[in-house]
Amino acid sequence: MITSNKAVTSYLNSVRVIVKQGCEEQYLDKVRAWVRPEGMTSNHMARIGERRYCFVGLWDSEDALMAGRSNMIEHLNSVRDFLEEISPELGVTDPVSGPVVISMG
Repeated sequence: MITSNKAVTSYLNSVRVIVKQGCEEQYLDKVRAWVRPEGMTSNHMARIGERRYCFVGLWDSEDALMAGRSNMIEHLNSVRDFLEEISPELGVTDPVSGPVVISMG
């Protein structure tokens, strides 16, 4: 197990997506308008390639992340039509999450 000098008290989730051609502004407008769930302390969006984005959310705890999942799924459903399938196995998102083990801010 990897640990830092500081106790692990937060969780991070990351979701990679590919936006359909011509839908980037609509997608980004929906993301900007989204109200993050309680327990999510910050959220960030990076453009990682042409029409490719990675969302990162930082959470108070794993419990907060679990409690916020329904909000995130509701948001995903509101933008699903703007997203391309990444693969048959993944669908339109490639999500991961886990405890923050190193934080250098």
